[in-house]
Amino acid sequence: MLALGSASLVQVPVTASHWGTFCLLAILAIVQAEATRRIEHQRRSLSITPHVNVTSVWLFPGAFFLPPHLAALLVIVIYGHLGYRSWSGIRHVTPHRTVANATTMIMSSFAAGYTEHLIGHNGTTTYSICAAGLAFFLMNTLVTGVGLYLATPEEATAKSCLGSWDDNILELSTLCFGGLLVATLPHQPMLMVLIFLPLYVLQRSTLVKQLEELATTDQKTQLLNAVTWQNAAIREVSRVEREGGSFGALMIDLDFFKRINDNYGHLAGDDVLKAVAALVKSETRQHDLAGRFGGEEFVALLASSTKDEAIAIAERIRKLVSELVINTRNNEGEPVVIENQTASIGVAEFPRDGSTLDEVMASADAAVYAAKRSGRNRVVGSPALDAVMAG
Repeated sequence: MLALGSASLVQVPVTASHWGTFCLLAILAIVQAEATRRIEHQRRSLSITPHVNVTSVWLFPGAFFLPPHLAALLVIVIYGHLGYRSWSGIRHVTPHRTVANATTMIMSSFAAGYTEHLIGHNGTTTYSICAAGLAFFLMNTLVTGVGLYLATPEEATAKSCLGSWDDNILELSTLCFGGLLVATLPHQPMLMVLIFLPLYVLQRSTLVKQLEELATTDQKTQLLNAVTWQNAAIREVSRVEREGGSFGALMIDLDFFKRINDNYGHLAGDDVLKAVAALVKSETRQHDLAGRFGGEEFVALLASSTKDEAIAIAERIRKLVSELVINTRNNEGEPVVIENQTASIGVAEFPRDGSTLDEVMASADAAVYAAKRSGRNRVVGSPALDAVMAG
């Protein structure tokens, strides 16, 4: 990166047109950042995956029309302003993270500029814009992902390093805006101000989506929270009553979970909850409802499932929970491996075990209690309660 920038500084002269483009992009980027500063602070505070800002909108045209060293300077100016605003705001971003983000963007700009140089000899074309945008995106994703993985390899996941589908679509959207600016800049540069309103709407709609997810999702496990789960389950009851059929309900309770918090600390306990939640999510279908009921209890509504099908799924979950190996740390920061965790699972079916959601969940809860009484680490279906309790 330094070699390319140094070579560009020596070999590529900077013209007045270059400086004009540089100043226009820098001013527009700073004005846009100031206009949406509160939105970005809120978005960053709510992000659980790599935060995607909209600087690519301005950096992508810079990669096209500026020499590499001037494109790098544009990144430094824009991220210098963002860093300053971060430190003068409520939520701070550490300087090393700002530097790392700026470095990533410089490398992405170089990748886009080099791609355009290779295939854009006949002027700016749709093909060169798309190819350069893809190069920008891939370099940004690769460097960000590798950096986040190396920071915490023991906790790294594909989503935490590479972002969600929504994150990547947002980044591609900003590059699409940047591509439109590439097409506009040589002919009508002042039309670039028209991008402000669409950008504002994009950022605001992204914030609204994050707030909706926050209101409906348990932030510790990323499953539905209790209120959202219950509301969705009530709708499923209404659907089944109207159309006929049935659904299964699981109540999953981790055995002796308090011992983990007592022995290793609540952060280790949180890692166990996250691991079990991910397992429950992976073992249920997309149209099922998986939620955190509270504490160490999880619930799952298995749409269009019979009692036998629900018991089979519950048994699979129980077995997989017992096989989990969770690498975490105790309160002193020492590595800890938690394994042999077990769960007791109660199963009920609507309408067989109750005519309302409350009745069905009461049956599943009673089945959990029966599983605890009979030795834990087992699945109990509500019709077998009397036999289990008698044994």
